[in-house]
Amino acid sequence: MSVIEKTQPMSAGEPAKALWISTVAFTLCFAVWTIFAIIGIRIKQELNLNEAEFGLLVGTPVLTGSLVRIVLGIWTGRYGGRLVYTLTMLAAAVATFLLSYAHTYTQMLIAGLGVGLAGGSFAVGVAYVSPFFPAEKQGTALGIFGAGNVGAAVTKFAAPFVLLAWGWQAVAEIWAVCLALMAIVFWFTTTDDPAFRLRRERGVASKSLAQEFAPLQNVQVWRFSLYYFFAFGGFVALSLWLPRYLVGVYGFNLETAGMVAAAYSIPGSIFRAFGGVLSDKKGARSVMYAMLAVSAVATLILSLPATTITPVIFIVVIFVLGFFMSLGKAAVFKHIPAYYPESVGAVGGIVGMMGGLGGFILPIAFGLLKDMTGLWSSCFLLLFAIVAISLVWMHLSVKQLSRQGHSAPVAAT
Repeated sequence: MSVIEKTQPMSAGEPAKALWISTVAFTLCFAVWTIFAIIGIRIKQELNLNEAEFGLLVGTPVLTGSLVRIVLGIWTGRYGGRLVYTLTMLAAAVATFLLSYAHTYTQMLIAGLGVGLAGGSFAVGVAYVSPFFPAEKQGTALGIFGAGNVGAAVTKFAAPFVLLAWGWQAVAEIWAVCLALMAIVFWFTTTDDPAFRLRRERGVASKSLAQEFAPLQNVQVWRFSLYYFFAFGGFVALSLWLPRYLVGVYGFNLETAGMVAAAYSIPGSIFRAFGGVLSDKKGARSVMYAMLAVSAVATLILSLPATTITPVIFIVVIFVLGFFMSLGKAAVFKHIPAYYPESVGAVGGIVGMMGGLGGFILPIAFGLLKDMTGLWSSCFLLLFAIVAISLVWMHLSVKQLSRQGHSAPVAAT
């Protein structure tokens, strides 16, 4: 029985209001979280960074946003998503504003750790939004919320023009002010989620840490984490790396590279909502199979020497890859409330953390591979290896479950 069936009825528009305001907030958080994808290129030029140093710079916010997700997910269950979401946005806004005063590489990295708090908002939003909806609609709801990934495209579209007009520092300051204003709007226009209200009304004690982390002993959670490492971590990594890739391979200027990179980011974000709808109707497992199979083909094509792929072919394949990765991101999180309805915060936090770590580790790996091999396309060969392992592991696990006669929850089959 879902939370909304166990507590008093909500007003008719309360779930939709919570979903849409949370989605807008997450969009701004994601725009801040990926800010180094654009301003990092100018910083690289100013500080004369090599590719590995650049990868570390753009990946540092992703590291913070990943590691704090499990903590923020648990705090959301204990203190309510409305409070935790608001404080997370305010903290990230302060760090982003202070970034504009950083001058050395070390200062940039330290500021980047604070900027990364914006990425932790995903775990808060998942735990906050899901209790507003019944199980048969959670895939769609979380898909719409996850479409806030489009914030990466917002940064790619707008930041280059702000940077050229007023400098990269202005980008940091404007993005920080917008996020702070969103935090205020969120606090005054939303209510606590039904799960938190129910616990507060009944005086239910918070779970112990052992109870919170008990589901993590299940290898299935880590399998979901690998899927999200690719689907989300790969998306973030490419969002950060593509502008640099397009400049280096095709000689695009920064504005054009940002626009083309958005052609990847937009379908990789907006269509996440469609992935949620498909997961509700067709089953998350079927969506995952399709995502992994098509992604394997796309990354294999992009693994060919960069000089053999024209810009047009590259953009088309990236568009397809982004589209199917968006479906996979939704499908992974459709599984979580279906299998672990009482531990959405903890399980969603760990899966989100692993996905975010993919966004941190992969840009660094891309830079190292480029430095070591001299091949721009080596990043896609790495992604192909990850998706191939994921596809094989998933297929073997499904076959094993079938042999054992185990059935998955209806919503996740």
